[in-house]
Amino acid sequence: MAEMNKKEELIFFSIPGSGHLPSSLELAQLLIKHHNHLSITILCMKLPYAPYSDAYIRSVTASQPQIQAIDLPQVEPPPQELLRSPPHYILTFLQTLKPHVKAIVKNISSSHSNTVVGLVIDVFCAPLIDVANDLGIPSYLYMPSNVGFLNLMFSLQKREVGDAFNDSDPQWLVPGLPDPVPSSVLPDAFFNKQGGYATYYKLAQRFKDSKGIIVNSFSELEQYAIDALCDGQIQTPPIYAVGPLINLKGQPNQNLDQAQHDRILKWLDEQPDSSVVFLCFGSRGSFEPSQTREIALALQHSGVRFLWSMLSPPTKDNEERILPEGFLEWTEGRGMLCEWAPQVEILAHKALVGFVSHCGWNSILESMWFGVPILTWPIYAEQQLNAYRMVREFGLAVELKVDYRRGSDLVMEEEIEKGLKQLMDRDNAVHKKVKQMKEMARKAILNGGSSFISVGELIDVMTGSI
Repeated sequence: MAEMNKKEELIFFSIPGSGHLPSSLELAQLLIKHHNHLSITILCMKLPYAPYSDAYIRSVTASQPQIQAIDLPQVEPPPQELLRSPPHYILTFLQTLKPHVKAIVKNISSSHSNTVVGLVIDVFCAPLIDVANDLGIPSYLYMPSNVGFLNLMFSLQKREVGDAFNDSDPQWLVPGLPDPVPSSVLPDAFFNKQGGYATYYKLAQRFKDSKGIIVNSFSELEQYAIDALCDGQIQTPPIYAVGPLINLKGQPNQNLDQAQHDRILKWLDEQPDSSVVFLCFGSRGSFEPSQTREIALALQHSGVRFLWSMLSPPTKDNEERILPEGFLEWTEGRGMLCEWAPQVEILAHKALVGFVSHCGWNSILESMWFGVPILTWPIYAEQQLNAYRMVREFGLAVELKVDYRRGSDLVMEEEIEKGLKQLMDRDNAVHKKVKQMKEMARKAILNGGSSFISVGELIDVMTGSI
């Protein structure tokens, strides 16, 4: 009888950033939903740029008795200057954390009545595969982005560790992407000769050492990219596309009080159906005053209704420095500025017609889930590649920019206005394609859907059923 009650246990290690942790926690909950004799321990890593991760993890553990969290010890973080390349910073941090992670995993393995059947590790923490190997535990990597980006990472093995990209490089051929990729849409870190490129290269080298790679995507969207990883041309572990992994309740955020939340949704309720464009550029997306003014002018001249989420909204005191004269008065009734917005609830609202986005992968999946077309404005990380593929490969977004980077030349008001008008045009082919992809995304996770089947196969491997 004791054997019947014995559970299998997974240990999760994620990066506490908004592009990583939320979908990782969704994955944990999904696995438990599929396999009720599974328990999961989250190892919590503290990073200076992710202060809200604790609250998010606690919100999950409070509602999921099969998920618990253990804080890793506080250690001396790497020098601040390494944050110029977050992956390099994290890899350096991991070297200090690795012995602590090993000690905790060893303790869990020896003291718990459950059987530890795997470590699920964020791809940017791939060196922790060593901990799993040392303790004889299978390791699985979790890619919170898409399969195409995974293909790009694997393609680095055709280069040398010191061979960082240059702006003048020709297009790069990535197996699994239908066309050569312009160097202008590669991540900033690929051009970084101070550890950024080398970090990506070394991470990609470790991917093959895992027992499987779990990806937050679905085969109906990325079958071509998945097939390229499974054709035997390069050595890869099995790929499990289990997405879209979306928290439909939205992410908890300490910056949003209930009054602001209610004010935003009340304003949306008052707008006509399919009339509002939502502008949001992610947790690190902000612009210089000169670019902010160009966006405001485009909104004014296009006449669209809008909800604009800004990291630091202007006040009466600094309005003249940031916005065109009289802009706040002009917005009365037709637009709204806010500091932080409940993105999932906004994208789900019937007033929404389009989304001006930085093209972070979580935001892209959320927009697909609710059938809201995107106007592309990438800023950092792999967002340029995401934007490029959404426009050129999938036809699921309207192109404003696919190669914009922080500090790039100004995107002028006329160009933004043109993009907004295309986004608002509901006869645009993009609108039709996005609606079709919405249906495919939702079917993928249903019983018998591609992602549902993939999750089942993953659990069978993890629990030794096959």
